Amino acid sequence: MGMRFGIFTGLGGVTWDEALRLWRHLDGSGWDAACVTDHFMPNATERAGDTLECWTTLASLAPLTSRMRVGTIVSGNTYRHPAVLAKMAANVDIVSGGRLICGLGAGWQENEHRAYGIPFHTLRERLEMLDEACQILLSLCTRERTTFAGRHYRLEDAPLMPRPVQSPHPELMVGGGGEKITLRIAARHADHWNVWGGPETLARKGRILEEHCAAVGRNAKTITRSAVMGLCLSDDPAEVERARTTFMRRMGRDETAARDIMLAGGAAEVRDKLGRLAEAGVDLLFIPTMFLPRDPRPQLDRFMGEIVPAFR
Repeated sequence: MGMRFGIFTGLGGVTWDEALRLWRHLDGSGWDAACVTDHFMPNATERAGDTLECWTTLASLAPLTSRMRVGTIVSGNTYRHPAVLAKMAANVDIVSGGRLICGLGAGWQENEHRAYGIPFHTLRERLEMLDEACQILLSLCTRERTTFAGRHYRLEDAPLMPRPVQSPHPELMVGGGGEKITLRIAARHADHWNVWGGPETLARKGRILEEHCAAVGRNAKTITRSAVMGLCLSDDPAEVERARTTFMRRMGRDETAARDIMLAGGAAEVRDKLGRLAEAGVDLLFIPTMFLPRDPRPQLDRFMGEIVPAFR
């Protein structure tokens, strides 16, 4: 099986009708997966701005598609107790017919934690919480009852009913590129690891993931590897450069980093970079829609027609 392709929809500044129209189009035009982001407000000084909620939007979209895998890139672990998240994830897996990718990350957007009174723990504490949350999610899905006593969470004889469709549990994606802790969490618990980055980044971090897998006695090939890269498929060099500049400013990256995590240029250039991404061991590419035009369908259709067939 060749490389698979997905998108993830930023839910800031997007209406329900736009999200639904896009997902129905993607489901009917050959895309393998679609995910949503998990935020409550813009990551900006000005807090105003419509933002659809992650899991309720996903639960609404999932049964209105039929083929794609659907999920989160990524659900912020600090926003919901992992037992509550497990219940939500099981329901979405049921209504989607077993297509859920349960993407989970440590949580990073400080301004929304402050605004909504959600404790913003230290990075180490958030990573400890992520590790415990992964254990709880997997236990609830695979055991009749779960009792758990961790540093951050406690459960006592907790059930999860009804069970999710996927067995033994929904696909668990851990998102993040931290090489000492996050990749170790992925090696221990994840079915799927996701990170922003191009071929060189994925190759280097992939080797580190393999080292963590070896340390816990796990075959690293059992973990799906996915990358997130921005897209500007254009034969106009000026348009490509404008897209890179916009991407760099919005992501807070320097020019080198922006070039690394963008698929930008004509079809031949994009195919070449994707080939190197495949050589780095990437199974699935996600394209974020928030860096595409308001209606991204023409750009995504061109990508599906001119780029994807070479990798399937």
